[in-house]
Formats: sequence, C-alpha cells, structure tokens
Amino acid sequence: MQTLREQLGCRLSAALESCGLDATQNGLSPASDSKFGDYQSNAAMALAKKERANPRELAAKIAAVVQVEGLSDPPEIAGAGFLNFRITGVALGDFLGGMLRDDRLSVAKESPQKIIVLDFSSPNVAKPMHVGHIRSTILGDCLARVARFLGHQVITDNHIGDWGTQFGKVIYGWKHLRNDDALAQDAIAELVRLYREVNSMEATNPGVAKEAREELVKLQAQDPENLAIWKTSVDLSWKEFQKLYDLLGIDFDEHLGESAYNEALAPLCQKLVDLGLAEVSDGALCVFFRDIPELEERPAIVRKADGGFLYATTDLATIAYRLQRWSPDEIWYVVGSPQSLHFQQIFEISKRMGLAANLRHIPFGSILGEDRKIMKTRSGENVGLSEVLTEALSRAEVIIREKNPEMSEPERKAIARAVGIGAVKYAELSQHRMTDYVFSWDKMMAFHGNTAPYLQNAFVRVRAIFRKSGEEAVLAEILLNHPAERALGMKLARYPEILPILLEDFRPNLLANYLFELAESFHAFYEACPVLKSEGSERASRLSLCELTSRVLAHGLGLMGIDCPQRM
Repeated sequence: MQTLREQLGCRLSAALESCGLDATQNGLSPASDSKFGDYQSNAAMALAKKERANPRELAAKIAAVVQVEGLSDPPEIAGAGFLNFRITGVALGDFLGGMLRDDRLSVAKESPQKIIVLDFSSPNVAKPMHVGHIRSTILGDCLARVARFLGHQVITDNHIGDWGTQFGKVIYGWKHLRNDDALAQDAIAELVRLYREVNSMEATNPGVAKEAREELVKLQAQDPENLAIWKTSVDLSWKEFQKLYDLLGIDFDEHLGESAYNEALAPLCQKLVDLGLAEVSDGALCVFFRDIPELEERPAIVRKADGGFLYATTDLATIAYRLQRWSPDEIWYVVGSPQSLHFQQIFEISKRMGLAANLRHIPFGSILGEDRKIMKTRSGENVGLSEVLTEALSRAEVIIREKNPEMSEPERKAIARAVGIGAVKYAELSQHRMTDYVFSWDKMMAFHGNTAPYLQNAFVRVRAIFRKSGEEAVLAEILLNHPAERALGMKLARYPEILPILLEDFRPNLLANYLFELAESFHAFYEACPVLKSEGSERASRLSLCELTSRVLAHGLGLMGIDCPQRM
C-alpha cells in the first residue's frame, strides 16, 4: 500500500506534468504546522524562477488541475506560494484500517533489496567492554533491525580485536602470575590484572620486557603452548562478552577476529606493491594519496619497518574476505568519529584495488559524564559496560517495586530488565549519532519526557484499556470526528513514511522522536476522547485507534531492541 504522502505525491506530480512542469519536483513534505494542513508543497516556488512566473500564480495554476478527490480537500495556497493539503477523514480512516489489517503496518519493503555487511561493537579480547562500546553496539543493532525489516539481507559481523602486542604480556602473565580461582570467577578481570602487572614489571625489569616480547614472537610463530593460551583467552573473553550481548538481546551472524586474517596480510601487501599502489618509505610499506589534497600528507602504513602489520592491513584483508564470502552490495562500519581518517584511507585503497562494494563509515560522537567530559570512573578508568547495565537493572527494579510492591519477584525482574536496558538503549538512540551526550541516570529512567520508560508506560496504558474492557484487538472502521482522534490518526499514518528514511543518513533518532510524538498524541487523545465510556461505532473506532497505537509503539521500540512490558 502506498503511503498517504506517496499517493498525494503521485497526484501532484501528474498535475505538474499536465502544466508542462518538471514532475520530479513536487516538493511534497509533511506540513510544518498542522493548522495549515497535513502536507505542503513548495513546488511552485521552486519552479517559478525557471518558468519566470509569479510563485503564487503558478501555485494557483497547479491547484486548479491537481486531482485530489477522495484523498484530500482542495489545496490551499499560502505565503509566497505554498500548496497546503489536508487529507480527508475518510481517506485517513481507510488508510489506518489498512495498517491495522497489515502485519507490516503498511511499511513497504525497499527496492532494490541489498546484501549488507554490518560491522559493529568490536570489543578487544582480554579487556572488559566499557561504556564507549554502548554507541557502536546499540546503534549497529538498531540499524540491522531496521534494514532487515525493510527487506535487506543483513550480515552482522563483530570484528573483535583478538591479536596484537598485548598478548605477549598476557601470555607471560598467564605462565607466571595466573590465579586460577580469579580466572574462574571473572576471566576478563584476571586477564586485565595479568596484563597490568606485567606492564608494571617491565618498567623496572628489562628482563620481563624481553621475555614478554619473546612470548609474542612464539605466538606469531604458531608455538602450540602459546597458541593454546591465546585461544583460551579469546574463548574466555567471548563468554564474558556474550553475557552482555544476551542481556542486551543482541546477536551476531559472525564474530571473526583480526587473527582470522593473519595469513592474508603478507599476500595483500605484495598485491599492493604489484599493483603499484604501495611503496617503501623509511623502511615501512605505505600507500600515498598524492592526488587527494586532504590525504596528501597522510599516507596509510600497511606494513611497519619491523615487518609488523597494522589495522589498515587487516581491514583491507577483511573487505576482500567479505566480498568473496557474501558478495555484499554495501559494508557499513559503525565506528566512532575519531576513526574517520582511517576509513577514508582504507576505502580509497579498496577502490584502487578494485574491491567493488559501497563502503560506508557510520561515525558517532562520545558519551559524556555529568562534568561534560568523556565518561570515566573516579580513578580515570573507562566505566565498564557490565557495571552500567547492572546499575540500570538495579535502578529499574527499585522503580518497579515502588510502583507495584505486590508484584512477584520473577515478574519484577523481567519488567526491570525491559525498563532498565530499554532506558540505556533509548538514551543512545534518541540522540543524533554525531551528538556528544551526557549520560544521566535521572533523565534516562524518568517516566516523563523523551525516554524509554515514558514510551513503555504509554504502551502499558493502552493495553490497560483492553484489560479493563475485557475485549481483544478490535478491527473496526475508524472514525475521526474529534480533533484529537484526527491528530492521533495522522501521526499513526506517518509511521510507514518514517521508517524508510532512517537509513538515508543512519538516524534512528528520527524514529525515537516520532514515537515520542505518537505517545504525546495518544495521551492527548486519551484525555479528550473517552474510550470505554463511549458506545457503538464510536467505541469500536476508538478501540481500533488504541490497538493500532499499541502496535506501532511496540513495533517501533522493537526495532530499537526495546521490549514493551504489559504492565509496569
């Protein structure tokens, strides 16, 4: 089913064509103020200069021929030449009825459908996930959910950091300092302790530094003992990561680490040389970008002077692997904005190598503490993601206990998980991804304002209407006689228009803002239009509006990875 905007746009484009105007320039968008209508077009103003015409006169010419019967009231001309359209109550009611009967809520699948590899989260082995991983993990998961719902085939790949110089220190510590009880209790904490203790020992004992380097060389040479220690460290780390992913409700199709590409790095460097793309400079193999002004002084090093490889080398090998395995149309990287130069470099090298795919870096800003600085503990360490999620669950459980002291513990914990985890996710997704935002418990856990608990509570309020009525979902003709009914109905009808544009610039915050406005529209409707006290067709219509509201709220929050409890 076409959206109301699409239906109106087709009719407006046909009118432009009949007037001898450019039909692709219909300029239709949602009205900035509902008092002027539901949709507005600036086509007359945009085309007037080219046509050497008065904008208002051109708008009148278009308005005289546009065929909107059965869809909209006749257009009104406003300002310098805006065309304002108001959807008729019948057309709006019919469209909402179609949404109710459609499992997809009238959201069309995109065409053409694409194969997309989505790279996000990417924690480092032997280190705890921290608050800095929130943005990549939650944003990436939401984009995957939206893209899949819109019909794309999405492969989620968690490119974990499981290789590097730190493993020489970890292996030395494993052999000399390991505490098996601590390892069994908290594997990552023990691995971090080993790394830090060896790091401290190296500062005063050159012999330890030498042995740690030797352990790394043995690992790189495939020494069986060191490989076994490394593999155990990777497995233990992933088990700890998986606990957090399970709590967040996030799955990955693949979690190949950097180590998976080791054998491809030397051949890749040779290929760069053979293609004339790389040259040796001061002993290092580099790719220069002399024809790109902003990169002219910033070559990419793909092999260090000592023979070691870098992130750029691994990422290029990863692109080649992904293209060979999945033949994706696009590869998306959800990685913080400080890595923009890195991705600009490898995307350019990839293009020069003939690796064909649309590579997209999806950058994001930082999470700040209450002091508006990068969020840290008092000791200056990164705040652990585990601690953040545990705190969210604890705070949510306190709130739920206060609201419903008679609730059973299992139900309370289940609802606290939905509310607490939902609050953290929504605090992230309701921000423009490039915005640095302050992590505030009081704000994100509030039951008012643009928060997950507010939206979840709106869903609960809707479902409470059906519990009180004892009725199931209603699929009745939707009547829109009251202004609050119409306002809610128009907001619901915008849902199929909102979802497709989320991927245009990777902005889930548009969905968050829409759901917040929908909840506000519902509360205004709830106050102005009694549901259970109404009768007959009016009651059935209002119950249908309630049913559709709950479906859209649950579906939209679900695309954010947020659950909606039936009560709170």
